Amino acid sequence: MTRAIARRRLLLGTAAAGALAGCGAPSDGVGADGGVTVELWHGQSDTARKALEALVDEFNRTHPRIRVDSSGGGVVADAMLQKVTAALAAGSYPDIAYVFGSDLASVARSPRVVDLTSALRGGAPPWNSFWEPVRDAVTVNGKVRAAPAVLDSLAVVYNKKLFRRAGVPFPEAGWSWDEFTDTARRLTDPGRGTFGTGWPGTGDEDTVWRLWPMIWDLGGEVIAADGKRIGFAEQGTRALATLARLARDKSVYVDPKPGSEQMYQVFLGGRMAMVATGPWQLPDVVTAKVDYGVVPLPTYSGRPMTISGPDTWTVFDNGPARSRAAVEFVRWMNRPAQDARWDISAGSLPLSSATARRPEWREHSATTTGLDVFTGTLASARVRPVHAAYPQISQALGEAIVSVLLGKDSPAHAVRRCAGRADAALLIPR
Repeated sequence: MTRAIARRRLLLGTAAAGALAGCGAPSDGVGADGGVTVELWHGQSDTARKALEALVDEFNRTHPRIRVDSSGGGVVADAMLQKVTAALAAGSYPDIAYVFGSDLASVARSPRVVDLTSALRGGAPPWNSFWEPVRDAVTVNGKVRAAPAVLDSLAVVYNKKLFRRAGVPFPEAGWSWDEFTDTARRLTDPGRGTFGTGWPGTGDEDTVWRLWPMIWDLGGEVIAADGKRIGFAEQGTRALATLARLARDKSVYVDPKPGSEQMYQVFLGGRMAMVATGPWQLPDVVTAKVDYGVVPLPTYSGRPMTISGPDTWTVFDNGPARSRAAVEFVRWMNRPAQDARWDISAGSLPLSSATARRPEWREHSATTTGLDVFTGTLASARVRPVHAAYPQISQALGEAIVSVLLGKDSPAHAVRRCAGRADAALLIPR
């Protein structure tokens, strides 16, 4: 969410760094008063930060022996992998960090990451009540290495006013990528400064994760079955050909800045007809008073396909007392009552079927246009593989995507360059 959460704007980070809680504390993590302080690095901002801080305050009130310090660690969500990696190397790391699901395998190589298999598979809510993409995203080599934090999926949000003005029918579920590119062309109006669609153009994960549903729909995989090479040479070329058509038609706004901020501002300002995004963007769409609709992603095969980007609360071992307290907090956050509050405020989807049944979530879904479409896509959603080489694969594919969007390379050559770098990363022993 892969929440954007900034591959999503919602997660553009908090302010200044504070000293790590627990420095100078007894080695067992228990203070002189018998309490335990847990340091949380969350990377949230704006509405999500306020919602999280309210939940942290409630936890601290109801758990007097534990104090969660959510001052943040001075890190933005997109930089969390680098920040946590450096902290682990220095031996001064938080008890809990918000780690993108796509980065978990890399982080979980550290022996300091707490194994949560027993805590989550034997706890509440029941493990099987979590959606399958959630379970997959926190599992590495058969073990649960983190607690789920947020869940999202991609669909297309469209501006009804622009469709009506151009005399173009609204898109419907089951539409094709050819129909998408044709619609984007018809809705592009250089005289009015209007684009058919947009795509992040920095080469980061926000650029990349949008392409995976296209590749999966064509029968490709991120990593081939033998684990030694990419699994999308042919499918990636075809998916990039779709982007190349958008670029040739000049119907795609390519956002040059991280976080997709400008792309979303163009859409919210009424100058973009369609944008692939997640539920985190709906509050801004509503606030901007856009007359909008939501439809599942287009398809090549006729089968529904999307991507889910679950992110995680990863727990680190700072001694048994602090580890137990950290696990207690993340389990508390996963319970349906707290999860529903967090999801509604942060623009996420329910982590579990138990949360989806909560009356407050049902009311929120019923009163938010299109939210049911995002929830419905979870039945066909897939997640990126939890693999230590994924960051290198993503970087290589991100550069390929940008080169095609900017008209600097052909789809076939861009994929060959991507394969050379990504295959080399897959051959590194881990």
